[in-house]
Amino acid sequence: MTGDGMRRSVGLGLLLALACPLVLAAQAVPADSLAQAANAAAAANTVAINFVWTLVAGFLVMFMQAGFAMVETGFTRAKNAAHTITMNFMVYGIAMLAYWAVGFALQAGGVGALGTLGGYDKLAHEVSLTIGGKDWGLFGGTGFFLTGVAYTAPVFAYFLFQMVFMDTAATIPTGALAERWKFSAFVVFSVFVGAFIYPIYANWTWGGGWLAMLGKNLGLGHGHVDFAGSSVVHMTGGVMAFVTAALLGPRRGKYNADGSSNAIPGHNIPMALIGTFILAFGWFGFNAGSTLAGSDLRIGVIATNTMLAGAAGGITAMLYMWLKYGKPDPSMVANGTLAGLVAITAPCAFVTAPSAVLIGGIAGVLVCVAVFFIDGRLHIDDPVGAISVHGVNGLWGILSLGLLADGTYGDGWNGVPGAVRGLLYGDASQFVAQLVGGLANFVAVGAMAYAAYKVTQLVVGGHRVSAEVEELGLDLPEMGALAYPDTPEVSSAVILRGSAPVSLGAGQLEPAPEAI
Repeated sequence: MTGDGMRRSVGLGLLLALACPLVLAAQAVPADSLAQAANAAAAANTVAINFVWTLVAGFLVMFMQAGFAMVETGFTRAKNAAHTITMNFMVYGIAMLAYWAVGFALQAGGVGALGTLGGYDKLAHEVSLTIGGKDWGLFGGTGFFLTGVAYTAPVFAYFLFQMVFMDTAATIPTGALAERWKFSAFVVFSVFVGAFIYPIYANWTWGGGWLAMLGKNLGLGHGHVDFAGSSVVHMTGGVMAFVTAALLGPRRGKYNADGSSNAIPGHNIPMALIGTFILAFGWFGFNAGSTLAGSDLRIGVIATNTMLAGAAGGITAMLYMWLKYGKPDPSMVANGTLAGLVAITAPCAFVTAPSAVLIGGIAGVLVCVAVFFIDGRLHIDDPVGAISVHGVNGLWGILSLGLLADGTYGDGWNGVPGAVRGLLYGDASQFVAQLVGGLANFVAVGAMAYAAYKVTQLVVGGHRVSAEVEELGLDLPEMGALAYPDTPEVSSAVILRGSAPVSLGAGQLEPAPEAI
C-alpha cells in the first residue's frame, strides 16, 4: 500500500471512530422520545378505552328503563297499562332534567379527580362540616346545569353514567304506587327525586360525603362501601316506595274488613318476564360499568358474579314458592331473579363466586318472605313487589358486602389503604360501616320522600285518583288513551279471599266500594 493509501485508510478509520459515538448519541435522544411517546399514547388509549366502556355501560343501563316499563306494566291490570308504562317512559326525561339542573352538582360537585377518565379534578367543591378537625361532606356545590368547570368531556361522560343510575332509582316508586297515583303527582314527585332525594344520599356514599369518610375519619373499614348501588340506587328507590305507598294507601278491593288481602293479578306475565330478561342484560352495564374503566380486568369477576347471583335468586324463589304454595309462580321467579341482582350490586367486585351464589340465593328467599310480610302484615299494597325487591334486598346487598368481602380488591377505596374485607375475613368494622349506611338511607331517604310527598300533595291537590277513576281504570281518565282499545277488559278482577267484605284499608284516601 502506498503512503497516500495508508494515510487515507488511517484518516477514514479516525473519521469512523469519531462518527460512531456521535451517531449513537444522536440515536439516544429519539429512543427516549419514542418511549415517552409510546407511554403517552398508551395512557391516552387507556383513557379512551375507559371513556367508551363507561358510555356503553351507561347505554345498557339506560335500556333497563324498558325492562322496568315491561315488568311494572305486566304486573298491573290491563285497564291501567297505558298509565303505568307512560310513568316509566316519562320518569326518564323528567328526573333527568332535574338531575342535570341541580342533582348532579349536589351529588358529584365535590367528587374530586375522575381518575379513570383522564384525572380531571375541577369538581372539587364539597360543602361539609368540620367536627373534631375532620371534614364530613354533605353535598356538592359545583356543576349545576353542566356549566362552568363541568363543561368538559370527562364530566359529561361521568354525568351520563350517573344519570341513568339515578333514573333507575326514580322509576322504582312508580311500580309501588301504580294503579291509583295521579299522573300530575308522579311528575312533581319525580322532580324531587332527580334534584334532591337521590343526589344527597349518592353524595354521601359516592361523592366524598360523610358515609364514605367513616373509614378515614373513624376507622370503620373503608367507610360505607357500595360498588354499584345496592343502597345508593336500589335501597333508595325501595325506601321511597315504602314511604309513599304507605301514605297513598292500597288499591280498592285489596284488603277485606278482617285484614286479609286479596290477590290482584297482573295482566301480562310474559311481558313481565321479558322485562326481567332486559333488566338482567342491562345489569352487566350497571355493575361491571361501575369500574368506570374497561382497562380494569376485575370486570370479568364483576360480570360473572352478577350473572350467578341473579340465577341463584330466581332458582331459590322458584323453589320456595313451589315447596310452600305448591306452584313455582312466574311472578316470584322474576322478582327472585331481580332480588339476586339487586343484592349482588354492592358486593359484586369484592366477593368470590360461591359467595355471589349464596348472596343471590338468600335474596331469592328474602323477596318471597318480604312480599307476604309487607302485604299481609304491614298492609302496604305494592303491586309489583318493588319494596321487597329493591328495598329489602338493597339492604341485604350492603350487609353481605360487610360480611363476605374477601380482601382481594379495593385497595385505597375511599382513601383507606388495603383491600376491602368483611366481618368473616377479619374486619368487623366494615360491617359496622355498612349498618350505618343502611340506617342512614332508611332515615334520610325516608324523611326526604315524606317531605317531597307532602309538598307534591300541596302543589297538585292530592296524590290519589278518585274512586270512580280507579274503578274505570286510569288509562282514559288520566292519559286520554287506552293501552288496549280493541280488547275487552278481562284482567281487572280482584280475587277475593272468601266472601269477606272489603274495608277501607290502612291509609286509603278514597272510599272503597265492594271489590270488583
